[in-house]
Amino acid sequence: MPLEEPSWWYGNQTSDWRANALEPVAGIYGWAAERRFKKTQPFRSELPVICVGNFTAGGTGKTPMSLLLAELLTQLGERPAFLSRGYAGRIAGPEWVDPHRHSAIDVGDEPLLLASSAPTMICRDRPAGARAILTREPRPTVIIMDDGLQNPSLEKDLRLAIVDGARGIGNGRVIPAGPLRAPLQFQYAMTDAVIVNGSQPPHDDDRQSNTGTGVLDRLRQRFLGPVLVAEPEPAGDISWLADTPVIAFAGIANPQRFFSLLERLGATVLAKLAYRDHHTFTDSEAEKLLAQAKASGAQLVTTEKDLVRMTPEGNSAIARLRQSARPLPIRLQFKENDLSRMRALLEAVIADRKLPA
Repeated sequence: MPLEEPSWWYGNQTSDWRANALEPVAGIYGWAAERRFKKTQPFRSELPVICVGNFTAGGTGKTPMSLLLAELLTQLGERPAFLSRGYAGRIAGPEWVDPHRHSAIDVGDEPLLLASSAPTMICRDRPAGARAILTREPRPTVIIMDDGLQNPSLEKDLRLAIVDGARGIGNGRVIPAGPLRAPLQFQYAMTDAVIVNGSQPPHDDDRQSNTGTGVLDRLRQRFLGPVLVAEPEPAGDISWLADTPVIAFAGIANPQRFFSLLERLGATVLAKLAYRDHHTFTDSEAEKLLAQAKASGAQLVTTEKDLVRMTPEGNSAIARLRQSARPLPIRLQFKENDLSRMRALLEAVIADRKLPA
């Protein structure tokens, strides 16, 4: 199925006729993003706000990074709470996410994953969500804002941008001519640290290109702040991957990252099925996946995010797919030196905004 982003955003060509044709529109889009940011007076929360965002449209690993930050903050003795827009959910908020009561249709898939780690507030109005977090008991001590680097409505104390190490920033142009959400230099100025998700390029000949180690080197040359590296790793036992071939399917912004990780872990992948980001699976699609797996004797494998979007009802095909498919939980891990640097950034923010007990 077609993906939401044009493939030429991340093509090897430095200049594409489609990007050139859309450059005037991209200029207006970038100007509007900057103007909105500069004209908005942000709300300042009583709690420190750590924002996890990205320079580009699409997935870079913000949710796994938010989960890792919650873990690190908890180790530092803090009580983190997540603040999410609840993208694709029907509830505008403010509302606390309850995995036992809410579905992805209600609150979106990402908040359901976040809520398994720490209290999660969804609210399309970010300042209202930040105020609502203050009412919880016991009171959280720090807010992790999932996405929203370009959202000017809430003041951030630490601004982190996640960059996919395999795709980089694409052709370096602003939407719709490229994947950037705003001009890159403007986004650099609003960012305190950059985290590259995965430092290994998918192919050896990409090492000097706009992907892999190429983007890591380029960021360290051009971004004045810290550039850290986090590697995606499976969470838990993966020995089952060697027992049977798999059919992988994913409805996320960058499904190739998931497929590549499966292959790196030694899985025999018979088929790779990509759906639109936040895709809602139908019974018909579920039946086809189940039939394909049965015919080939393969295990269906998907992401945690895809699994939480499957709302089982009775003996429906969706219910059987959810029961049959096996998720591959992914976590991000910093290398030791970068882990120390991230802890130092978090400690500095907490110390600067520490409230009296």
